[in-house]
Amino acid sequence: MGYWDEPEGTDCIEKTWITTKLATALGLVGSAYHIVAFQPDSALEALQRATNATVTLASMGAIFGMATCLSAHVREAPDEPLNYFIGGCASGIFLGAKTHSAMTGTSACLCLGTLAFFTKVGKMEGWRLAGLPKL
Repeated sequence: MGYWDEPEGTDCIEKTWITTKLATALGLVGSAYHIVAFQPDSALEALQRATNATVTLASMGAIFGMATCLSAHVREAPDEPLNYFIGGCASGIFLGAKTHSAMTGTSACLCLGTLAFFTKVGKMEGWRLAGLPKL
């Protein structure tokens, strides 16, 4: 089952699980690139870096999935892009709290909220980043 298969505002646990898995995978890939680009002094430091980044992104994915789904359910407006803005903003606020920086939280809230908002708008309107392949 994919994220877009279920109607918005329903099956919040499954949707949150999907966003958490995706964010965890992105965290692992990003951690691997970071460890290769910036060589750690020990294997323990590499493990700590990878764990920290992966757990942070997994948490952000879970927060996004749950906030988006609950917002759609509570507001009784399941297909509004504002639900996605709320989810993205909640993830950004978590990042700011983790870094102990109000500026990081505010910036991440606005950026992630806007990105999520336009992702939903693009999905609703059928936007494509690339055309179909020419055979």
